[in-house]
Amino acid sequence: MEEVNTYNWALITAGAIGCIVAVFHGVLMQKLMIKPILAGAKLAQTSRRLVPLLLHFSTLFWFLGGVALIVVPLVGDASAVVTTSIFVGAMYAFGAVGNFWGTSGKHPGWVLLAVSAALIVYGTAG
Repeated sequence: MEEVNTYNWALITAGAIGCIVAVFHGVLMQKLMIKPILAGAKLAQTSRRLVPLLLHFSTLFWFLGGVALIVVPLVGDASAVVTTSIFVGAMYAFGAVGNFWGTSGKHPGWVLLAVSAALIVYGTAG
């Protein structure tokens, strides 16, 4: 097992933030977007099945990325940490930029994802 140092704690914290953001994102997405879309839109059955899956795609991967960030500093080697950090950091950074752009900066999700991305950069430096 890897020593839990400041850099590892940064990755674990980034993963925890990512998991929490994903859970809130999923709940709010379901309540505020998916239910109204399915209630009001005349969609084919195939589309009705695909809409929730496609809208929850980011939720699932933000959560899985968070789990990976929590686990890899504890059990992975340096190359696993770097590889995981690059992939998850890119996802979180893309989510932060997209959220900022899409909401004109009026949504806290972009800040949380940006903080996670910064923690990932810091955690990978160690």
